[in-house]
Amino acid sequence: MALNNLVVTAPPHLRSKEQTAVAMRDVLVALAPITVAALVAFTYNALFVIAVSVASAMAWEWIARKVRGKKSTLEDGSAVVTGLLLALLLPPQIHWFHIIVATFVAIVVAKELMGGLGRNIFNPALFGFVFILFFSGVLTTFTGNLGLLAGGYDGVMGATPLVFLKQGLEGSAAAPSYIALFFANYGGAISEVGSFWILLGGAYLIYRKVIGWVIPVTILGTVFILAYILGSDGLYMILAGGVMLGAFFMATDWVTSPMTWQGQLIFGLLIGVLIVVIRLYGGTAGAVAFAILIGNAFVPLLDKLFKPKRFGEVAAA
Repeated sequence: MALNNLVVTAPPHLRSKEQTAVAMRDVLVALAPITVAALVAFTYNALFVIAVSVASAMAWEWIARKVRGKKSTLEDGSAVVTGLLLALLLPPQIHWFHIIVATFVAIVVAKELMGGLGRNIFNPALFGFVFILFFSGVLTTFTGNLGLLAGGYDGVMGATPLVFLKQGLEGSAAAPSYIALFFANYGGAISEVGSFWILLGGAYLIYRKVIGWVIPVTILGTVFILAYILGSDGLYMILAGGVMLGAFFMATDWVTSPMTWQGQLIFGLLIGVLIVVIRLYGGTAGAVAFAILIGNAFVPLLDKLFKPKRFGEVAAA
């Protein structure tokens, strides 16, 4: 048997048609239901925030790559996904300047300065959101009927669903019902217009095998059970705020989540516990973001503890 055409290369020996751009396209498709629902709920306010966030994220990435003398990576779609996710985390009344600052921190600081796509430690969208949360104190109240530029217009101020949770009033008549939280609750961030739309997108990502089920199921299960153990409403805690968005779209980021299912299980448990503890004993705003970012910091350790099986490895006799 002739071996003249044998080519020896370094492992891993894998071939796949999947590319970053394809995965990002799937994420955008999955985000379509919640984005449309947000546009229906907040109309041009949501459109303004989304447009500014996506456009500035793309602009910052192009500028950062240009300054560093690197090839533009706008075609992979990661900047668009980061901009859209960040916009969905923000309230509809935020000022445009805060959006631009948040995208700068997300793209330039959390992504490009940490090595670029595939090397960043923290989820860029969450990193930018947490920065602007400290900077402007967004998401402490909900405002309806706002003007396009979030200034000079009258609005109706009210408590977000998480405020009722913090005060132990999630079962009161003033708090939104489970149905409202699941389908059409208009309070808090732009994405807080119904967990159903996020669940729909998450199911699509699992079906497309863009993400696995271990992390989201572990996070949701942990939040549900621990909340009841600590005397809170587990179902309300899952449906209110950004738990669904974080579980399916943030914590499952390929780069900032563990590689093995064992690591993903502990990762999900850690995030779920932190969400409940921070919400009940700390501040409600940004609890999911803080929990996932803390979880991101433990990913290198989890990958070291739970290493995937090496290709070609033979079990010892």
